Amino acid sequence: MKARLIATGQRDARVEGPLDFDTVGPLLAAGEALLRRPGALRIDLGGVSAANSAGLALLLEWMDIARSRRITLSYLHLPESLRRIAAFSNLEALLPVEEVR
Repeated sequence: MKARLIATGQRDARVEGPLDFDTVGPLLAAGEALLRRPGALRIDLGGVSAANSAGLALLLEWMDIARSRRITLSYLHLPESLRRIAAFSNLEALLPVEEVR
């Protein structure tokens, strides 16, 4: 299955589909394009159907790009599978997750 990164507003985007070794390459490029806009970007991960360590690597790479461009990046609705991988890897504290109430 194909994954997509969709701009849902001036400063918001949503990922739909799986985050795995087959899908992160095109998503990296799509994220880089969105991270050219100045200011801040929130990426909603609520549409992620499955994720593995490649998905976590993608989120960390987007963070690195954002930091280098001085853009504030945050993630919404982090899937439990990514939360577990991040915790196991001692990377959970690095992810800018915005808790939604």
